[in-house]
Amino acid sequence: MDEKKKCLCSSGDTKIVACSGASNVGQMANQAAIDLAKEKVGDFFCLAGVGAHIKGMIKSGKEADLVIALDGCAVQCATKTLQHAGIEPAIQVIVTELGVEKSHDIAVDQEASSKIIRKVKEEMGHA
Repeated sequence: MDEKKKCLCSSGDTKIVACSGASNVGQMANQAAIDLAKEKVGDFFCLAGVGAHIKGMIKSGKEADLVIALDGCAVQCATKTLQHAGIEPAIQVIVTELGVEKSHDIAVDQEASSKIIRKVKEEMGHA
């Protein structure tokens, strides 16, 4: 079993990375990451820093016990950016796969954001 996937039930050094794209689902992924961090599920981690190849951020991501990627849609920008830097997320949630239709209205639907949070916790074994 992959070391990063061994224990998903505690936050430990958990990094939560969100798409934050220019669409409703990107913003919902971002809001879910903020809410998960507020709930102390993990630390909200900067995708832009990883994409900018900031060495300390990449090192921190690689050394994390668990990395969670919240992607807005099937383009998977958060996951692909992490992978490009050599960081493999143990958990990936794609908002559109939860039944949310992508639009360019950037309003956050709190009910949909709650679905994302529930899915992350389910994947971690907190359900």
